[in-house]
Amino acid sequence: MGERVFVIGVGMTKFEKPFSRDWDYPDMAREAGTNALNDAGIAYEEVEQAFVGYCYGDSTTGQRGLYELGLTGIPAVNVNNNCSTGSSVLFMARNAVAGGVADCTLALGFEKMENGSLGIKYTDRTAPMDKHLRNMVDRRGFGKAPAAPQMFGNAGREHMERYGTSPDSFARIGEKNHRHSANNPYSQFQEIYTLDEIKAAPMVWDPLTKLQCCPTSDGGACAILASERFVRAHDLWARAVEITGMAMTTDTPSTFENSDMKLVGFDMTRAAAERAYEQSGRGPEDVDVIELHDCFSTNELITYEGLMLCPEGKGGELIDSGAVTYGGDWVVNPSGGLISKGHPLGATGLAQCAELVWQLRGEAGARQVDGARVALQHNLGLGGAAVVTVYEPAARA
Repeated sequence: MGERVFVIGVGMTKFEKPFSRDWDYPDMAREAGTNALNDAGIAYEEVEQAFVGYCYGDSTTGQRGLYELGLTGIPAVNVNNNCSTGSSVLFMARNAVAGGVADCTLALGFEKMENGSLGIKYTDRTAPMDKHLRNMVDRRGFGKAPAAPQMFGNAGREHMERYGTSPDSFARIGEKNHRHSANNPYSQFQEIYTLDEIKAAPMVWDPLTKLQCCPTSDGGACAILASERFVRAHDLWARAVEITGMAMTTDTPSTFENSDMKLVGFDMTRAAAERAYEQSGRGPEDVDVIELHDCFSTNELITYEGLMLCPEGKGGELIDSGAVTYGGDWVVNPSGGLISKGHPLGATGLAQCAELVWQLRGEAGARQVDGARVALQHNLGLGGAAVVTVYEPAARA
């Protein structure tokens, strides 16, 4: 396990529709990074290493973002891990502290995206998702929709075929997350929709309507991590949040074993959750609040099962019962999740971290989960990687 690791500061920008605001990624980096440093109450000069995540940008885009915070000559690593990029830089920043390499690290993520669905940038080489896409096409064919909603929509179809899940269960996730985001000032969307409105929205790929799909977004987020020595020296115990468990997994042969749910990361999620629970000494029954990767409502539902909130096949019953919103067993995606808060790829995992830190501090305002003491984060990227993290308020040794 190594050294104890604490989140001592978090910050983010509002997530915005691309081109709706006159800004660029250095502006996002400056705003999110400054907010996190101010939240920690430290100067950038105290950061010893930085890890910067983004999916769309050139090779040293990370350094250019960091230069908005200072020019201190520290090591800086640029990371692209698809939609799990934000939690990947968090994972690396955490490992540097846990391994005793640094006492204070910074994890920064941002994205300046384009309008519309994601496309392939480089057509003169093997696409990183070619193995996944061929697997899907061999089983389901390829229709008139972007690849991502087809892949995640097909996972929902498999769940319906196996377990009799109703399309209404997926729609309820869209309704829940849009309702939650109404209380989040950082959210790209803050409109509340009825279940009927979610169902009546334009169909993207059955069973996914538009209001069950995450949008493209611009924005940034940042977290400052520190060792126990640093926390003690700066007397940060009152606001620090400890990472008590964290695991990253990538694809295994089971990803390609004739299952749409496994193809979009079910087994990666389960393996990462098992390791994070084991490290933290916690289980799903101990968790109060969860931020998980709801790029599509179908993925939120199968992730309930991957995180072991319920047995396999029972995700539909879980959302239908009201167990994953306020007044239930867990509050899942109080921020509004990717569906409503937005999904700037490099920032998403760090925005999830920020939300959970605020929840554990009791600083989440109108979306506060009463008595939150254990938080769980899940961030997923196809191609693939899954990161699961357990957080708890800091306790003095």
